Amino acid sequence: MQKPSFKTIAGSTLLGAFAVAAIAVASASAAPVAQPAGSEKCFGIAKAGKNDCAATGNNSCAGQATKDMDKAAYVYLPAGLCGKIAGGSMKAM
Repeated sequence: MQKPSFKTIAGSTLLGAFAVAAIAVASASAAPVAQPAGSEKCFGIAKAGKNDCAATGNNSCAGQATKDMDKAAYVYLPAGLCGKIAGGSMKAM
């Protein structure tokens, strides 16, 4: 049996690293969270990284808000609750 060369081992390691990076990028592309029945979108109250969705200029969707209380990011709440929360809005601002 022939020993693998340094080039073969290095190439395999590099391909493995690219595969891991590709999987990480694919999983970071979060999709919108399905809206639960009886809920409403409440903008402006999500903590960073805890939004359910809405493009905010620097992210594409769920869990990617980079700042707390982003006026363009929303979370789902039971219907009627958003208006009772300080800073909560039914529309993106």
